[in-house]
Amino acid sequence: MAKPSKPASFESAMSELESLITEMEAGQLPLDASLTAYKRGGELIRYCQEQLANAEQQIKQLDGDSLKPFEPEAEQ
Repeated sequence: MAKPSKPASFESAMSELESLITEMEAGQLPLDASLTAYKRGGELIRYCQEQLANAEQQIKQLDGDSLKPFEPEAEQ
């Protein structure tokens, strides 16, 4: 079996992960397919976590190495 490719983006990884979860929750996958889906899900989660950590680092650099609490603009 070929190794699954790296996701094209965070959004595509999330979409694939959601599909895997839906398939697994349906309970219709054979054991081998369930194990493969579980492993792929773990890979996708790690990829997403890395992408979020990278985004956080970029934000820290842009904001002078400190994250600030999100404060939505007040409606006028």
